[in-house]
Amino acid sequence: MSTKAKTQRSAATEAVATPTAIEAPVLTLSKPTTTAAPAYLIEKADEATGEVVQVSRFRYLPGHPRQVRFDAKAGQFNIGGITPLGNSLSFIPLAWRVFQDDILNMGRKLWAELFFADDKGAICAVLFHGYSVENLYRLIEPLFYDDLTLADVTVKVTAEKKQTTKDGKTATYYIAQFSYEAADAAEVTARRDFARDFPIWRAETYTGAADMRIQHGYTVPAEDDPQDPEPAAAEPAALPLAA
Repeated sequence: MSTKAKTQRSAATEAVATPTAIEAPVLTLSKPTTTAAPAYLIEKADEATGEVVQVSRFRYLPGHPRQVRFDAKAGQFNIGGITPLGNSLSFIPLAWRVFQDDILNMGRKLWAELFFADDKGAICAVLFHGYSVENLYRLIEPLFYDDLTLADVTVKVTAEKKQTTKDGKTATYYIAQFSYEAADAAEVTARRDFARDFPIWRAETYTGAADMRIQHGYTVPAEDDPQDPEPAAAEPAALPLAA
């Protein structure tokens, strides 16, 4: 079954937002095309027919990425508050935004939201706020002056322990520290193409009222489109398959 991304309004990279209309390529291709296929497609044999088709390396339900959480009290990352991931993460971002908004019933704060593909091909989203956002800026700035973005490198996020004393009592908390190293060019291209062809956003954190500071590859549906995926998109058989 072929799945095609809906036409969306796409945010421009970094500070400039220019509406564009894009139509994603068909994810399952049984015949050669005259143009180069997106870098996130791989060849796979159809189990039912034995025919070799092209499918996506990445699995993603538009508007509903896998939720990776940073527990600033414990200094740990987890999936959905349940599955532990340790005290650090490494990934190549495919989209992100830094914005101020009132989300998740936490009041209006400055947030950084990063989207990435995990080692199983699932598109994930992780949020940071407070001092962690300031640390992310410290990574973005030198990259900018080297004509790079977060999408060009492998970012490592590590929980760093901090302590504060008030009224003679010591409290411990953690903030996110960011570093980076060179990323494989083919992996960068695959994520760039995927972010170009699919709306990368999270419904739970989108209000339409955010004060956007910077953004890259972040895309929300057009005003006349529903913000929830079509029913067919929720069926596993209709989703892009991970490698």
